[in-house]
Amino acid sequence: MYRLAKKTSVFAFLAFALIFLEGCSEDAKPLGDGQELTQTELKTILETDDVTGAVDTVLAELYSNNAVGKSTQKANDCYSVEYSQSGFVATFNNCVLNGTENINGSLTVAYQTEGETIAFTAVYSDFYVGTIKVNGTRTFVLSGDAEQGTISFTVTSELSVEMEDESVITENGTKTFSFSFGDSLENSTFSISGNWTITAEGNTYSVETVDDLTGGLGCEYITSGSMTVAKNGLEVTVDFGDGECDDAATLTYPDGTIEEIEL
Repeated sequence: MYRLAKKTSVFAFLAFALIFLEGCSEDAKPLGDGQELTQTELKTILETDDVTGAVDTVLAELYSNNAVGKSTQKANDCYSVEYSQSGFVATFNNCVLNGTENINGSLTVAYQTEGETIAFTAVYSDFYVGTIKVNGTRTFVLSGDAEQGTISFTVTSELSVEMEDESVITENGTKTFSFSFGDSLENSTFSISGNWTITAEGNTYSVETVDDLTGGLGCEYITSGSMTVAKNGLEVTVDFGDGECDDAATLTYPDGTIEEIEL
């Protein structure tokens, strides 16, 4: 159900983070008034991250290239980038990145300088991942301690994603991703916090973490933390447990009904 969008997003964000360090079950029960929250709807909550994850990783590479003084970069002739003092413009031509569908279009990235904070905003304008069109902005603010093996970054999104069937999904809000690196990838941990809103197929889904969602990269599932998901104002709480690596979660509905589910 809520495997951090099948966990593809967490690895995309992890790759994003490493670059800077170096340089579900059955459909849910009805919520009331004839409405229900389904497995498909919960998947939709993080779908925009799946669409943009591969591009976010490339953005980090391009930012790092500029930081070490490279003025122009090409990768297999499928994308090019031009830098200026205020940012860069990257143009993609049928790029296949990290197993994605062809990526086409241009991204404009503007640097934001506030002390020692690393921050930039990426602007998508009719940007295509396969047949999916992305418009809007994503702003990244990063911080970390390489000696302590920790890094965190906050992503604020104002995006619309138009699917092949012309349906539109929008995402607005902020997520903070934190990583703590152990002596191996399996011993490394992550956490997610924030609040964001998705609109899709006439419904509005408001998500807010109550306790940070946490897990280890050696486990397929989020293992602890909780969040609320409100669909058109009707709220359900999702609790991911106490840290054990398992596929169990608990849903609590507005009328007090509690349901154990498998992820």
